[in-house]
Amino acid sequence: MREQVETTIEVIRPALQADGGDIVLHNVFEDTGIVEVELTGACVGCPASTQTLKAGIERIMRDRVDGVTEVINIADEQAAAAIGN
Repeated sequence: MREQVETTIEVIRPALQADGGDIVLHNVFEDTGIVEVELTGACVGCPASTQTLKAGIERIMRDRVDGVTEVINIADEQAAAAIGN
C-alpha cells in the first residue's frame, strides 16, 4: 500500500509545486487506511489547503489506492495540539 501511496503522491506533487507548495509522506497505516502527510511551502497557512487536502489529495488517493480511508495533514494536527496545550 505504501508504494501505491508514494506513486500517487508523485502524480499529485507537480500541481502543488506549481503553486509553490509540496507534500511529504510521513506514515501509511494499512490497518486503518489513514495516510499522514505534511503540506509544505506555500501550502502552510494557505486558506485553501484543507480543501486541497480533502477534495483533492484525499479524493485522488482513495480513487487510486485500495484501502485508503483518510489523508491527514500532520502539521494541522500538531497545530491543534499546540493550541490545546
